[in-house]
Amino acid sequence: IAAEMLADPERLDVDGVEGLLASQVGHATPKMDVRGAVFRDDEILLVAEAADLGWSPPGGWADIGESPSEAVEREVLEESGYRTRASKLIGLYERDRRADRPHLWHIWKAAFLCELVDDEQLPLGAETTDARFFSKDELPRLRYSRASEWQISRCFAHHDDPALATDFD
Repeated sequence: IAAEMLADPERLDVDGVEGLLASQVGHATPKMDVRGAVFRDDEILLVAEAADLGWSPPGGWADIGESPSEAVEREVLEESGYRTRASKLIGLYERDRRADRPHLWHIWKAAFLCELVDDEQLPLGAETTDARFFSKDELPRLRYSRASEWQISRCFAHHDDPALATDFD
């Protein structure tokens, strides 16, 4: 019954959901999604997702044994080709409170302000097709499951005023 309720014909059928539910053991805990807000001057770095070509700040799942700052630095490098250093936690958000539709898993999103280590761009990872810097007024179509206009605006606000307190739900 739970698999039938969670299934989405556009993304995952009942058998797929049953498999995902069966593979989860132990106490259900939130997954951690990390996103890096990287700025060059007053432009934010966004990556085009290979899955649907929507744009978002680079990021992804934190791995076991990795700190959140290590995870975001790794994800930014893998997805954009840029080496960065996490310098500030912008916010910690409960994903479903800020998304257009609920996710199968409970997810916390951690957004970090990251500084470029250098301007050299290494090759992109397999999950992205492009990485570019955009001004606040020229943002491309966002991938809302990764980042909303509100979240991008918070990244710009923290870039403009690094003294802002960390956001959280």
